[in-house]
Amino acid sequence: MDYRISEPVVGPRGEDILPASVTTAVKVVIVGGFGVGKTTLVGSVSEIRPLTTEEIMTQAGAGVDDLAGVERKSETTVAMDFGRITLNDELVLYVFGTPGQQRFWFLWNGLFEGALGAVVLIDTRRLEDSFDVMGRLEERGVPFIVAINAFPDAPSYPVSELRQALDIPDQVPVIDCDARERGSSRDGLLTLMRYLHTLTTTTAEPR
Repeated sequence: MDYRISEPVVGPRGEDILPASVTTAVKVVIVGGFGVGKTTLVGSVSEIRPLTTEEIMTQAGAGVDDLAGVERKSETTVAMDFGRITLNDELVLYVFGTPGQQRFWFLWNGLFEGALGAVVLIDTRRLEDSFDVMGRLEERGVPFIVAINAFPDAPSYPVSELRQALDIPDQVPVIDCDARERGSSRDGLLTLMRYLHTLTTTTAEPR
């Protein structure tokens, strides 16, 4: 069949191309409840234009999606977010954000394939939204850290109280994070990488 190409194919932009020195790519995942800031974090930290799958929320989600605490939210991720950050000349992170609504959690199966770890983003106004998320990570055996996203009107609790409320083991890092700030988001990912390294070296020690 004959056809015409109306627009020329545009190649990758310069900033999308990995440096030739990169030898290792690591996949990590950002998880958390609905409206906790996962898309914002991926977007703030990514050195490339992030891929997002946000769609305008409609009446179809009424009575299905729990909007308690995020009543003003108008868009939601329906598949995933994707971004990339180069940590040094040799190491690059591929950062995937998961959808927060439980009806899209089946997508986790693909998003977690090959992932080394996760950042659990939480909102202290809605701690209960984190229970199922962390439970699913524990079931899958995926190591994670917990990052408390900064919301202006969110209550602040001592880390010890949060550990107890969320039943977080002592060895799991709990940090503050502002998903809107690139440096803060980057620091969260670095904390995850250091934690993963610690787990590796601890496991490697002879008994």
